[in-house]
Amino acid sequence: MPDKKSISIALSGGGAKGICHLGVLQAFEEEKIQIDALSGTSSGAMIAALYAYGYSPKEILNMVIKTSFFKLMKFTTTLNGLLTLDNLGKILIKHMPENDFNVLKKPIYIAATELIKGKTVFFTEGELVKPILASCCVPVIFNPLKYKDGIYVDGGILKNLPAEILRENNYDKVIGSDCNPIDHNFALTGVKKLIERSLLLAINGNNASSKEFCNVVIEPPEMKKYSSFDLTKGKEIFEVGYIHTMDMVDEIKEKLNL
Repeated sequence: MPDKKSISIALSGGGAKGICHLGVLQAFEEEKIQIDALSGTSSGAMIAALYAYGYSPKEILNMVIKTSFFKLMKFTTTLNGLLTLDNLGKILIKHMPENDFNVLKKPIYIAATELIKGKTVFFTEGELVKPILASCCVPVIFNPLKYKDGIYVDGGILKNLPAEILRENNYDKVIGSDCNPIDHNFALTGVKKLIERSLLLAINGNNASSKEFCNVVIEPPEMKKYSSFDLTKGKEIFEVGYIHTMDMVDEIKEKLNL
């Protein structure tokens, strides 16, 4: 059971926008705010795993840019025309070759949606990479992932900011890092924008209830101008998360009683 003073963070999904979380974590490292546990959905799950494995935020940023993590999601299609995450899985195993929750230096909770039962499942042990991929399987775009006795899609459908699981596991201090503020000046310019907008509106509904479990929520308003598909703007997105977190660091420390 964690110490009541332990600090945990929930990382939302958001595709390429999830790079914002790395800027948040970088600010915490510089301010000596120790994160003891993480939860994550979709790209937030991937970042949580890599960080808990021992990579620094800047190492993960360079990894994402160098290997084009998110672009790897586009390369392979199934017979039914949906994309798969097979190539992303290979890269994750390359960087976390043990492929097991047991090797992580911090506990993490990965949220995925079990499609048949219609509920959120949190993975905390056993094989590591498949739960991450399950959490990333955006419906209609990616083929659902079959794992053990379930069929999984993106955790963000029901739990895009998985903060409640941290409370349930006795983490007294919970931070929410959400990279999905709603832009009310939205322009519909194509199918990709339509899919992204529809998912964003859906996940913001469950984000609102999740934020109630957080001591503090970090949600940079500047993220409104970025898309989940902004694959070439990683450094920019990192800086948005970093600068916003540094700007509110006094508030964060006050709310965490640091």
